[in-house]
Amino acid sequence: MDPHFEPVNTNLSYDQAKSLFDAHVKDPGVRKHCRASEQIMRGLAKYFGQDEEQWGILGLLHDIDFDKTKDDPVNHCVLAISILKDAGVSSEAIDVICSHAWGSECGGGNVAGKKRTRNIEHALVAAETVTGLIYAAALMNPEKKLANVKVKSLKKKYKSKAFARNCNREFIAEIENTGVELNGFFDIAIKAMQEISDELGL
Repeated sequence: MDPHFEPVNTNLSYDQAKSLFDAHVKDPGVRKHCRASEQIMRGLAKYFGQDEEQWGILGLLHDIDFDKTKDDPVNHCVLAISILKDAGVSSEAIDVICSHAWGSECGGGNVAGKKRTRNIEHALVAAETVTGLIYAAALMNPEKKLANVKVKSLKKKYKSKAFARNCNREFIAEIENTGVELNGFFDIAIKAMQEISDELGL
């Protein structure tokens, strides 16, 4: 299957996106999550032959408002819209970024009934959600290292609803809408996070 991806231009260079990220995201855990999401989006972009930098920016900025909304989830991806608009991010990219909150308690009435339909939306929600599963899997092994996370064991943990129960399996499975099987996605995601293992402390 050759999935269709419409090019998404954020209107930002990576340096501009990183400056925006640094200005708004201070929580160490959120920063690691966003960087992991960026890496996985870059890995997916490479796999699909898309723009790695622009896909990476979508991953990096997807939780741009989370420091301010973590205790007020209804406003997550609401505050983000104004932050991103003020920074000159394209409306198309803002839509993709905010789409990762659709189907959750985030966004309030602004996203009621919205469904992800584009391949890039499926890619982003799967990428940012699987970071938690991989992170938890790394912490389970004795050395607590990403280097020891394997596709086969991750697939088993994915099937166990008790493991990392906050990682929405349905969101992760949306990657299959792009034509990528779960095993292939896990391989891309694990390798992507392993590339920045030192930064992630794993």
